[in-house]
Amino acid sequence: MRYDLVIFDNDGVLVDSEVLSNTLLAGYLTELGHPTTLEESIRDYMGSAMHRVHDLVFERSGRRLPEEFDQVFHARVFAAFERELQAVDGVVEVLEKLSADGVAYCVGSSGSHERIRVGHRKTGLDRWFEAGRVFSAQDVGRGKPAPDLFLYAAERMGVAPERCVVVEDSPLGVRAARAAGMDVYGFTAMTPAERLEGAIGLFSDMRELPVLLAEKS
Repeated sequence: MRYDLVIFDNDGVLVDSEVLSNTLLAGYLTELGHPTTLEESIRDYMGSAMHRVHDLVFERSGRRLPEEFDQVFHARVFAAFERELQAVDGVVEVLEKLSADGVAYCVGSSGSHERIRVGHRKTGLDRWFEAGRVFSAQDVGRGKPAPDLFLYAAERMGVAPERCVVVEDSPLGVRAARAAGMDVYGFTAMTPAERLEGAIGLFSDMRELPVLLAEKS
């Protein structure tokens, strides 16, 4: 292993939440008079913090989303998570391998701490990610593509950025990792490979990740 810390994105990488949450986001925006398809939601908002939704809607329409937007959206998402959310196939095997090898890992997610906790509790991933391993854009104020979150996670975990590798499935996340001076592997289960430009490697099955991480540079 040539890295001292593996930083996982959460949505779409650890938990299979992207279609669920973007379906709800597209539907809610459409209800509010901002017609949005699932494909458009994934393209524009996947991997981003909620402030990006507000910013893009205002930029495009000149109208602000209602004050209760985040609260209503998250209530719908959490209810869907409780019904349907699953861990990404193969991710438990990856965590088992990292733990057995003594490699540090954590989460660096644009989602809120509450969203991460709800998803991990439902999928059983909470046993792998105690509070000290979970970092959210809430902790730094600026979400991806800013590098702040990944740099904060590395600092809190006591690892230099150049000794970190990020596992991401969104263009915004790849850009954030590169801006932080970290290597990044792109998970292509949902995202076309060409959209993850900047990743040093691509993979579509989570079980491939330990082999990639172990390869010599």
